[in-house]
Amino acid sequence: MSAGKQTPGKQAPEKQAMGKQIKVTLLKSLAGQLRHISASVRGLGLRRRHHAVMVADTAENRGMINAACHMLKVERN
Repeated sequence: MSAGKQTPGKQAPEKQAMGKQIKVTLLKSLAGQLRHISASVRGLGLRRRHHAVMVADTAENRGMINAACHMLKVERN
């Protein structure tokens, strides 16, 4: 298969992520947090305090948000 063709019934990954989006903002520092909490925050794409990103509303992202819910602000769009 060439790089530009998809199999029938499959959507490109960027089209799947265009569904519901969630805005996540890091409110507190990662200093002193457990490794799995820091890893979850980094996995969401957050780098520093008051940094906000838009992520897809998936079960995987919801799990990472729940792991660090005490230091995040979550807004639905």
